[in-house]
Amino acid sequence: MITGIIAALPEELSTLTSDKPKKGCCHVIAENILIIQSGAGPKNAEQAAEQLLGQGAERLISWGCAAALAPGLRPGNLTLPEQLISDDLESIDIRSPWLAEIQALLNALTPVAHISLASSNTLVATSKDKKELHRKTGAAALDMESVAIAKVAKAHRIDFLAIRSIADPADMSLPKAVAHALDPDGEVNIAKLLNYLIKHPLELPSLIQLGRHFHASQKTLKQAASIWLPSIVN
Repeated sequence: MITGIIAALPEELSTLTSDKPKKGCCHVIAENILIIQSGAGPKNAEQAAEQLLGQGAERLISWGCAAALAPGLRPGNLTLPEQLISDDLESIDIRSPWLAEIQALLNALTPVAHISLASSNTLVATSKDKKELHRKTGAAALDMESVAIAKVAKAHRIDFLAIRSIADPADMSLPKAVAHALDPDGEVNIAKLLNYLIKHPLELPSLIQLGRHFHASQKTLKQAASIWLPSIVN
């Protein structure tokens, strides 16, 4: 069975392979594994999911980092949600035998399961907004792509998983420098970032902290990939 994996950012895709495919292009990393870098946001994710299906994918994974909404989640925690909550509060059940199989395979990483993952069409940058979203949805974590991919999978009646590692904790607001430097696809424009830091040097410590959190998230994703990828390669 061919598995299609979608990651929004190149830094997330790099936890699966050392190859560097162009954004929006399907890439083979094993006989039955296709990957694609979608860019951030639901529209990009939906398009990438359809591309993978067009190339023969028979099940889909949303892969990458997530923001914590629940206070107990820390950077590097692996989440395997069983339910998704859309921007308009629609609930999508993604439980399946495949999810149970992956939960068992990744047990050594003590994945956080039996939780909901919320989705937002826009960047949720402040701890106040995270707290409010947690109150409204009950979700433990948040990303911008999983719901869109799950809806494509549901429309085609195929299995779907979200495998997400926590980057920023619930009590952390993203540095304003990040929001300022992000392009429409969620990638950081380095020139804009440096220019902002020159004008706002007090942002640097929080940016360094975010970098450390993101590194912890990447490390967990690499560990997860090293465990379960071999299990689905023919």
